[in-house]
Amino acid sequence: MVYFDNAATTFPKPHSVISAMTGALMEYGANPGRAGHRMSMKTAEAVFEAREKCADFFGAETENTVFTLNCTHALNMAIKGILKNGDHIVCSDIEHNAVLRPIYACSKEKGITYSFAQTYDDDNLTAEAFERNINRRTRAVVCTLAGNVTGKILPVKKIAEICRRRNICFIVDAAQGAGVLPIKLADGINIICAAGHKGLYGPMGTGLMITDGKYRLSTLVEGGTGSASKELSQPEFLPDRFESGTINTAGAISLGAGVDFVRSKGLDVIYNHEMRLCRRFYVELSKNPDVVLYTDYLNERYAPVIPFNIRGLGSEETAQKLSSAGYCLRGGFQCAYPVHKKIGTHETGAVRFSPSVFSTMSETNGLIRAISRITADVL
Repeated sequence: MVYFDNAATTFPKPHSVISAMTGALMEYGANPGRAGHRMSMKTAEAVFEAREKCADFFGAETENTVFTLNCTHALNMAIKGILKNGDHIVCSDIEHNAVLRPIYACSKEKGITYSFAQTYDDDNLTAEAFERNINRRTRAVVCTLAGNVTGKILPVKKIAEICRRRNICFIVDAAQGAGVLPIKLADGINIICAAGHKGLYGPMGTGLMITDGKYRLSTLVEGGTGSASKELSQPEFLPDRFESGTINTAGAISLGAGVDFVRSKGLDVIYNHEMRLCRRFYVELSKNPDVVLYTDYLNERYAPVIPFNIRGLGSEETAQKLSSAGYCLRGGFQCAYPVHKKIGTHETGAVRFSPSVFSTMSETNGLIRAISRITADVL
């Protein structure tokens, strides 16, 4: 099977990540920070080294870099941690359910209100839309770095400046951008939430919440941290405050190896390679009258993700036909229904093409031919 579902999770993983995972399971079998014996300390050192790598990648302090289960877990901690009763939050109209559902839950549980800022092709108009939706009760703004359906990149630096002037917490969902697009806390972001298993090439079950430490967040989970064990209250200091219980040690160490891999390749190299494949895919599909494309991909700033459909077929049916032809793509709504309402695919969903650094032009051309055969059969 040729894999083009990297927006969901990257595959294959680099050999260095696989080796790190195997090595961690063989060498670092003790619970880090929970004992004074040699193996526990050795494991803690390996986890700390991985934390340092992740922190440096996003320009953060090591202690403010928290390992999570995934980006959804990180976003829940950030959104539910910052919002209090009666607060208001602003998000964009192209957010993933990892943002939308925690906000909706807070509206039911805490009485918070929320607004959607419309996104535009013009970054200035997008930034202005965010500012228009801010009111005196706005506690936080959250937006994606790049949309997971269309790949649209949002002007996070412009939005960050608005939040800084108004003393509002700015949270960025970097699930679709980290490892492909440059992003750091120095861009003016207060909290970055990232998936370890996507563009950072770590294993599934890993994520990050990186904070600048400006805002105190309440906790979702409390428990043993290996520190301040005499106290019933959860520690205030990071990362312990948000890492209750045994962390995914092997996952964290492997994620550190994934960050090393991305650094060794270079963000520009990864982005340019994936975009070259996307441009080829887009140009060739635009020649096929039986394929529907939903973005002006060649003229705007996008991450390497392209949604499409075949006329006369549902998106999931198309994905199944492509699977039978040997290609892995995701059809449906990609956990981001508002985006599909925006682009007009709210009834059909869309098929998503998302290459990785390991994808090739030959594989892309093969997919283009497979789509042509399917359209010929439909007619």
